[in-house]
Amino acid sequence: MHSNKSRRQNARSPRLRRARSTSSAPDFGFTLSELRALRALKTPAGIQRFVDDLPYNLSYTARSPRKVLHDRTASCLEGGIFAAAALRILGFQPLIFDLEAEGDTDHVVAIFKVQESWGAVAKSNFTGCRYREPVYRSLRELAMSYFNIYFNLRWERTLRRYSRPVNLARFDHLNWMTTPKPIWFVAEHLCDISHISLLTSTMEKNLTRVDPRTIKAEMTGHRKK
Repeated sequence: MHSNKSRRQNARSPRLRRARSTSSAPDFGFTLSELRALRALKTPAGIQRFVDDLPYNLSYTARSPRKVLHDRTASCLEGGIFAAAALRILGFQPLIFDLEAEGDTDHVVAIFKVQESWGAVAKSNFTGCRYREPVYRSLRELAMSYFNIYFNLRWERTLRRYSRPVNLARFDHLNWMTTPKPIWFVAEHLCDISHISLLTSTMEKNLTRVDPRTIKAEMTGHRKK
């Protein structure tokens, strides 16, 4: 027969196990306060809310996730990489993929998987190029979800290709999550890897321009300077 003391110890053990699990998790070079801030985001949707609240960075920079956390601003590239780091802290793999455009800038998106379905977290100066619920059965489906609202300031639909997932753990030796130095090596890698076409040449020739109502909606909150 167990004593009351034994029962109390057993009742506490799950909590103790969780505490040990948290304390033994890798910190990836972050401080305890930084880890607390990242864990407080709790979910991919929480990460998206955080990056949405950051002013869009129009400068030509490549801040690490630590720098984004402290500077409180992010570009598309910086926001995507930050989201991948935050997802890693929450237990996901730190994955991104690249959406490649013609006559427009590329879009770097953090991606995550829930029960075989893909979702995304992203920072954008355009309304629709942000979060995606994890409901897409393939990366092509996920990429195509951005197609209709991916346009340049000439109102042309510009999305053409997407890359395979890139696991940013490959850059751990460069301290990509916490370095004070620019992390252009991530962008350079995305430029070097192959991309998969989304459209045929005939499809490209027959594309229409985006209508004014869509332009107005997608540029809500658009930052120009």
